[in-house]
Amino acid sequence: MNEQHSTVKKAYWKKNLQTLGILLVIWFVVSFGFGILLVEPLNEIRLGGYKLGFWFAQQGSIYTFVILIFVYVYRMNKLDKEFDVNEE
Repeated sequence: MNEQHSTVKKAYWKKNLQTLGILLVIWFVVSFGFGILLVEPLNEIRLGGYKLGFWFAQQGSIYTFVILIFVYVYRMNKLDKEFDVNEE
């Protein structure tokens, strides 16, 4: 039983780290990629009167971060139920 618990625990953390990795890559691409590296091409496009590159650097990365928090909470609740470690 101890081996099975250890295997389930490892699978849980593996999926948890995969989720974290994917969300961090998305945040990095939006904040660093769109806000810094691709700012010049994105500045050719306007969003609400502002250059898109500027918007990503100032607002887009923040909005993305907040959305990713909600995605993380949703995903972790689903993962907790899947592995029966939920708090409910």
